[in-house]
Amino acid sequence: MSSKWPDLDYLSWRDTCSALHLYLQVVGKYRLAHTPWLNHSWNATFYITPSGVSSSLIPDGAGIEVTFDFHDHVVSGTSGDGRKAAFALGESTVAEFHGKFTRLISELGGTPSFHGQPNEVADPVPFAEDHRDRPYDRDAVRNFHQGLLAIDRVFKTFRTSFLGKSSPVHLFWGSFDLAVTRFSGRPAPIHPGGVPALPDDVAQEAYDHEVSSAGFWPGGGGIDYPAFYAYAYPAPSGFRAAPVQPDAVFWHDGLSEFILPYDAVRTATDPDAALLSFLVSTYEAAANLGGWDRASLECSHGERGKVRELKAQAPWAEAAVSTVNGEVERDDGPSKGRYRIVVDGVEAEMTYSRAGAEIIIIDHTDVPAELRGRKVGERLVRQAVEDARHEGLSIIPLCPFAKAQIERHPEWQDVLRKQAGVRRIGG
Repeated sequence: MSSKWPDLDYLSWRDTCSALHLYLQVVGKYRLAHTPWLNHSWNATFYITPSGVSSSLIPDGAGIEVTFDFHDHVVSGTSGDGRKAAFALGESTVAEFHGKFTRLISELGGTPSFHGQPNEVADPVPFAEDHRDRPYDRDAVRNFHQGLLAIDRVFKTFRTSFLGKSSPVHLFWGSFDLAVTRFSGRPAPIHPGGVPALPDDVAQEAYDHEVSSAGFWPGGGGIDYPAFYAYAYPAPSGFRAAPVQPDAVFWHDGLSEFILPYDAVRTATDPDAALLSFLVSTYEAAANLGGWDRASLECSHGERGKVRELKAQAPWAEAAVSTVNGEVERDDGPSKGRYRIVVDGVEAEMTYSRAGAEIIIIDHTDVPAELRGRKVGERLVRQAVEDARHEGLSIIPLCPFAKAQIERHPEWQDVLRKQAGVRRIGG
C-alpha cells in the first residue's frame, strides 16, 4: 500500500478538523473581502502546496499571500514590499486565532476588514465571539495534508482531459472540500438556494450553468468518514442509477450524490487508478445522460512533456462539414418510427413514438463512437424538427441528447409541445 495515501480517521481528529475548518474560514473571508469576484466564487479558494495550503496573491496593501504550513504548523504571511509575519498553530480558540490573524494582516500593511461570521456551518458563531477551546492534533493535520497532496495530484490529472470550461483544483473553505468542476457550456435552471449560512445569490451564481462536479471531504456534514463525492446540477434523469466505478461507490439519498469512501481508494491495489475511475465514470454518467457535446469538450489525458494533439487536425475533421448535410432517411410507422443516416458504412439512428395524431416523442439517439464529433446526432434532430414543422406536429424530447440539442438551438423550440405539465426547455 502506498504511503502517499495515509490513514485518515475522521472521528479521532474531528475536533481538530472542525477548528482547522474555522481557521481557514477566517482567512478565506479576508481573501473574499479583498479580491474582485471571479465566477463561481473562485476568487476565494485555497490551493494545495507542498507544505500546506495557500491563499495565493491577495490584492491588499502591497499584495499579500497567506499560507498554512502543516509541516511547521504556522500561519505565515508575505507582502509585496518584503514584510513577513507569522504565528503558531496549536490549541486555541477561534477568537484567539481571529485576533492573531488580524494583527498579522496589519503587520503586513494590509487592511484586516472582512465579514466576521462563518458560512456553510450549522449554528455559526461570530469569529471574535467563539471562545470554545479547540485542540490541535499535529500528526492528524500532517496526515490530512499528505492525503490532500495525493488527491490533488489525481484531480489535476483528471482535469487535463477536458477542453471545455473547468474550475481549478481548489479547496473551498465554506464546505471544507477539495473540488474540481466541469461545465457543459449551457445555462442551468436557477438554483433553489437554501445552503445553511450562505446567501442564496451566491449559490445561484455558483450553479448558473450545468455542471459535473467531484470533490473530497475529510468528514462531517452527514458522513463520519473521509469520502469523495460526485454530483451533477441539474441531475439528469437516471443519474442516480447510472453504472459508476469502482464497486465501493454508492448513491447517498440524503446528499443526492455519489459517495466513494476514502478508505476504498487508500486500500486499493492502485489508489490513483481507483480514484480516477470514479472521477471519469461519474462525469461520463452526467455528460451522457445530460446530452453534453462530449466530442467538443474532451481530449485525452495530458502527458508530461508532450504537447496535446490537436483533434481538429484529425482525419474526420474535414468530413464533419459534409456530414451535417448528409442524407437522412425516415422510417415512419403508425405508432413508432426512426430517423437514420449512414456515414462511411456506419449507421446512426434516432427513434420516436407517436402520442396521438399531433405529437411525437423522441426517446433515443444512438451515434456510434466512429461518428462522434461529426454532428451526426445534431443532423438527425434537425431533420425531426423540420418534419414536425412541415407536418404541424409537436415534439416532446425525452431523449437527453435530443433535449440538449433543442435547448442549444432556440430557433428549434417552436416545435416543442406546449401544454400544462410539460416544461418548455429554457423556460
